[in-house]
Amino acid sequence: MQALQMEMAARGEFPQARTRELPAPRPDQVLVRVEASGVSFAEQQMRRGKYYDQPKFPFVPGYDLVGMAEGRRVAALTKVGGWADHVVLDRADLVPVPDGVSAEAAETVVVNGLTAYRMLHQVAKVKRGQTIVVLGASGGVGTTLVQLARHAGIEVIGTSGPKQLEQVRAMGATVIDHRNEDVAARVRALAPNGVAAVFDHVGGAGIDDSWRMLGKGGTLVSYGTASTRDVPGNPALPVLKLIAKLQVWNALPNGRRATFFNLWAGYRRRDRFRARLRADLITVFELLRDGVIEPQIAARYPLEQAAEALRFAEAGGFHGKVVIVPGS
Repeated sequence: MQALQMEMAARGEFPQARTRELPAPRPDQVLVRVEASGVSFAEQQMRRGKYYDQPKFPFVPGYDLVGMAEGRRVAALTKVGGWADHVVLDRADLVPVPDGVSAEAAETVVVNGLTAYRMLHQVAKVKRGQTIVVLGASGGVGTTLVQLARHAGIEVIGTSGPKQLEQVRAMGATVIDHRNEDVAARVRALAPNGVAAVFDHVGGAGIDDSWRMLGKGGTLVSYGTASTRDVPGNPALPVLKLIAKLQVWNALPNGRRATFFNLWAGYRRRDRFRARLRADLITVFELLRDGVIEPQIAARYPLEQAAEALRFAEAGGFHGKVVIVPGS
């Protein structure tokens, strides 16, 4: 059958619509009718050829998706390929979405929910009553991270732009305007003994401040280098430099630790990777179904307007996830 796909043809270009024949599914594969995908920071990097694991041009973006397959709603983590109306995926990569959870709601917590849940509970292992700092608390990962932390009885200091402060505050966080305030100074005032964890997607020179925010036994979880999105050069260098800095800090005898979170760690052990992903994503979906997580949707765009969705995401200044849905 034919499928509409949004192809990124060359570095620097925005995606354009293409119609192609899909291959017939193998016995271990299934045809998925896509109901929702989304825009993550990864697509912004990929468009520039700046993603650490950069796909070759041309390619179809789409880090994750939710759709219908064999009569039920499913989700999948794809890294690429999600911006399409139909895709063929391995059956083992599909995770069931609970009844009563819409495709758009589920889409907000696939890559974002997995990232937030694992960083909070499996990497930093923050305990009830402790305090954390979430940089970019109005973003896709940030909004989910704030809600998961508050549900677990964890105090949250969240940064955002001035237009998103009230929305972040409404989720239960103490807010800091990162454009008009000294974030490090405010955190020191709010938590004089330091915090249990800092979640930093920005990287760059500001990572030093994130490290200094930690208290004894605290954990810095770095999960991106947004500050280097438009810096020319080898896309791997900012990540490698960041990881090297984190390793140097870990060698210091100060009771703190730093780590770079990689959602794809362990992918070579495919069966184990899939089993863990399935278990964690089902947990996140159940929290969404039960109302612990409220889906935060910044904007919706039809598939044919994926280029406009990406432009909107790259401009920033919004709260939640940009979602791409089937068009006409």
